[in-house]
Amino acid sequence: MAIDMNTVNGRSEGAPSPNDRVQIMVVGLGMVGIAFIEKMLTLDVKGKYFIRTCGEEPMLAYNRVGLTEYFQHRNIEDLYLNDVSWYAEQNPDHFAFHIGEQVVTIDSTAKTVHTSKNNTFKYDILVLATGSAAGLPPYMTQERLRSIQGAFVYRNIADLESIIKYTEKPGITRASVVGGGLLGLEAAKAVYDMQVPEVSILIRQDYPLNRQLDASAGELVLKKIEGMGVQVRTRCEPQAVVTRHTEEGEVFQGFEVSGEVLESDLTIFAIGITPRDDLARSSGIEVDPRGGIKVGDDLQTSASGVYAIGECASWRGNFYGLIAPGVEMADILAFNLVSTAAHVPRSMNPPDLSTRLKLMGVDVASFGDFFADVRAAKATSPDPVASGEVAISQSKPSKHRRNVVSDGPVQCLTYHDPFSATYKKYIFTKDGQHLLGGMMIGDVGDFTKLVAITKKKKKLDVPPSAFILGAKKEGEDDGGDLDDDAVVCSCHNVTKGAVGSCVKSGMTDFAAVKAKTKAGSGCGGCVPMVTSIFKAEMKKSGHTLSNNLCIHFKMSRQDLFQVVKIKKLRDFATIMSTLGVPGSVGCEVCKPAVASVLSSLYNEHVMKPEHHHNQDTNDRFLANIQRNGTFSVVPRIPGGEISPEKLVAIGKIASEYGLYTKITGGQRIDMFGAAKQDLPSIWEKLHEAGLESGHAYGKSLRTVKSCVGTTWCRFGVGDSVGLAIDLENRYRGVRSPHKFKGGVSGCVRECAEAQSKDFGLIATDKGWNIFVGGNGGMKPRHAQLFAQDVPPSKVVRIIDRYLMYYIRTADRLVRTAPWLESLEGGIEKLRQVILEDSLGICADLDAEMDSLIGLYEDEWKRAVNDPDLRKQFRQFVNTDETRPAVEIIEERGQKRAADWPREFPSAKFDASSLATPKEQWSWVSMCSVSDLMPTESNTTSVAVRYGEDTQLAIFHVPGRGYYASQQMCPHKRASVLDHGIVGDDKDGNLYVSCPLHKRNYRLDNGDCTNDDQFKILTFEARSTQTESVEVLLPPAEDLDEVIGSSKWMVKKATAEALGRNAATSIDIVAPSGELKDSAKATEGNGSSGCEGACGDSKLEW
Repeated sequence: MAIDMNTVNGRSEGAPSPNDRVQIMVVGLGMVGIAFIEKMLTLDVKGKYFIRTCGEEPMLAYNRVGLTEYFQHRNIEDLYLNDVSWYAEQNPDHFAFHIGEQVVTIDSTAKTVHTSKNNTFKYDILVLATGSAAGLPPYMTQERLRSIQGAFVYRNIADLESIIKYTEKPGITRASVVGGGLLGLEAAKAVYDMQVPEVSILIRQDYPLNRQLDASAGELVLKKIEGMGVQVRTRCEPQAVVTRHTEEGEVFQGFEVSGEVLESDLTIFAIGITPRDDLARSSGIEVDPRGGIKVGDDLQTSASGVYAIGECASWRGNFYGLIAPGVEMADILAFNLVSTAAHVPRSMNPPDLSTRLKLMGVDVASFGDFFADVRAAKATSPDPVASGEVAISQSKPSKHRRNVVSDGPVQCLTYHDPFSATYKKYIFTKDGQHLLGGMMIGDVGDFTKLVAITKKKKKLDVPPSAFILGAKKEGEDDGGDLDDDAVVCSCHNVTKGAVGSCVKSGMTDFAAVKAKTKAGSGCGGCVPMVTSIFKAEMKKSGHTLSNNLCIHFKMSRQDLFQVVKIKKLRDFATIMSTLGVPGSVGCEVCKPAVASVLSSLYNEHVMKPEHHHNQDTNDRFLANIQRNGTFSVVPRIPGGEISPEKLVAIGKIASEYGLYTKITGGQRIDMFGAAKQDLPSIWEKLHEAGLESGHAYGKSLRTVKSCVGTTWCRFGVGDSVGLAIDLENRYRGVRSPHKFKGGVSGCVRECAEAQSKDFGLIATDKGWNIFVGGNGGMKPRHAQLFAQDVPPSKVVRIIDRYLMYYIRTADRLVRTAPWLESLEGGIEKLRQVILEDSLGICADLDAEMDSLIGLYEDEWKRAVNDPDLRKQFRQFVNTDETRPAVEIIEERGQKRAADWPREFPSAKFDASSLATPKEQWSWVSMCSVSDLMPTESNTTSVAVRYGEDTQLAIFHVPGRGYYASQQMCPHKRASVLDHGIVGDDKDGNLYVSCPLHKRNYRLDNGDCTNDDQFKILTFEARSTQTESVEVLLPPAEDLDEVIGSSKWMVKKATAEALGRNAATSIDIVAPSGELKDSAKATEGNGSSGCEGACGDSKLEW
């Protein structure tokens, strides 16, 4: 493709002036120069900079590492690092380039450069990327080299063209290469491929690649080269060149070596590099005596605003002839120029000198500290690793021998296969817990993995032998590997075998298995594991697994999401009539699932009438329901950062309402024990203190946990607090298939535990490492590394897309970890979708997330300020009096609910147990129709008080009328049934699902459909012409006697009489078995700090 010099060589005519931007001048358009330019163009999302570059060669940036390939195709464009079209596509307001034009002078005072084409360019920042020239032996100078025909160096395209042209001359049959390093072997391979009959390599050392390989590996390479017919002269150091003079000039003929002449027709010097520091030197910029432009850790030279990167730069007296350190410098400089105060500026560190090349047909690789064993043997200190990076274990004194000979601080594991010409040497710390470096010949397939391991400097999770022999395969960590007698539900002591037996007996519905075994009906923490076992057993039994949402929707949550989105459906009733079973009420599964989908799409207030009673209790009342029917209050504390004033406010409010306070795992403060009717007042006071809803009640973002990062920590690399606050404020209120959490750590010490979160970020000196798919819980998952060294400007969009894709495609109540595990293609597929836009949906994901966060509101703000919403937090709609459900005790200076016993006895309430027969009951007006706020599309419910001590729940079902029941669920004796979701089964029977543990009670007869130990009283109800709701009831004293609140209140004595849960029944005992004095002293003391926590079971030391 031809280059249009009018448009690409600088800015095209008529283009807007870039003078209002910061001017960056890059001197040199080589591999490092273009790497810096690409990084700047990518990171500079705000368009702050204008970049101009001059390259002295008459071609665009090309791959110098691939020079040898040029001999095969002879096409420079095949070596271009970017296609010609890439340059044309760049915005001329941000980037201009000039090829075949060399910067010849720098005026660092005036901040200008002058070029070989008599152009003068101003700059604000100057970046020198002038590269290096070929190193030459003492007997040869650049001027002499240019005057001798047949003598060459191996640095650029012009050198290669000259070599090709010379070898085509008649009589060129012998070629020599001076140097046995990486460049020397490349040059030797080039002339070998040009069919020069005799090729020899002259090496000062005993074997080639002595800077990358030890003697054993070098000997293997040497034999491989000699096997190709190439002669290798070791310990060979020429003292002078031999030439002859012709009419055309001086012609190379060979070398003088120890008094002899080694004849050759052509030679290539490849003995190293010399930094090109002449431009800096002539401009008064300090250079190192050994060569190279002196730079500090920030890569700045002695001149203000002037930086040097790549082979021309000398950092701490070293310059590097490999591409990787140069690109690292480019990354550091670009990062520092674009980054804000949110990230610690990156500094130059000892670069990774790992290399992997195919030289003379041999795969060669070295990584990490590949000479750690040599250095350790020479060093007076036994530490072969940079100070503080990896602690190397020292040998401990033997119990059996007095004289212990130390083996040194490192150990080498070596594999040598002469048959396949394979050699591997891996160097470990003496304890075998860290890999320091190594080298490989032949089989180098593990190179990338090994480089990553050495860079991490983490303890190995496999023994050293696994790197040669391979790791032993272990069984997968899932329910399929458990024995049948393994308990998978500790609440009800349900084994894996019990679940399997249900499936084998013909149960193919998970809900039926739960009802039969009671697995998952306690705390619910075992549901993911039990579900996994159920699916595995179904598969083994040959049953087809259904991913239907429930009996009302014959589609998965993922499909439902897409259809609702495409059809723009906005309420449950319309969705049910369009996609579900027309006329159905729904159930405790589909109602909250659909509500979540609607929130994820439209983010409307969850207490709107068309949404309110589809929510689970937590969302319905904007707070987490607790075991005594009270609620917890959790204000948002983004990133865990809170002012003293807000802390004081929280303390005062908790004291005023008698709330139990606890620091959460997500760095927030949880206030427990809030009565439903007090919630609006509590939140009103929190708002006055500047606090907002923490959404701890929703299937949404909980927290983004952070360490202190650069705000205070001396090890901090990134502003973890600032980023955590930004992310938490961005995703607050975003609802998803399940809750999700984030974490941000300011360095690799990982104090925020980001790798156990749904998304986590760990600061590196290059940006942020992003981890996804981690969680705690019953089956913890370690998050997977998703993207490395992500610039701060790119972090948010990646997480946006990840979360939105999860919201789109996950099943209901599935966290990101199992979602990612079940995603076809796993983490690689996710990378393709999010990072490479393989599905072409990234723009849609961006727009959807932007829309969601743009609709955010503090849900409690509206609930507090809207009188109609505020009314819905009354305990009873027919009286302002209240009733507690559980006795409150004091423990450790705080008030809390009395313990539940291990199991409540079976309780079946029936009308026959009442003193007054049903035919003598009477209709009693309990509330007004308006108290229930009935709608045409949604169920509603309230609680009322009857007589002195009875609580009732009243329900309205559109098209079906009014229903009433006792308010108390007998399973845990909690008065919460009015909070439950009303649903219907496949036969149309209505039921209410208890919000605590999902016991489902029929509204017509009170039967519990999923636990036959329980039954409730139900009553007929109706509305009247006077807009009141009446319930057919016996006398109040009859109900007080049977279901009165005082009779069934859970008290401290209840747990003691029925037996506490084992987890709350712990005594502290001394080694002798005696109770410790402190425990004895508090036995039976009602004000004891041990009350409610000490029982008969002993925890032995």
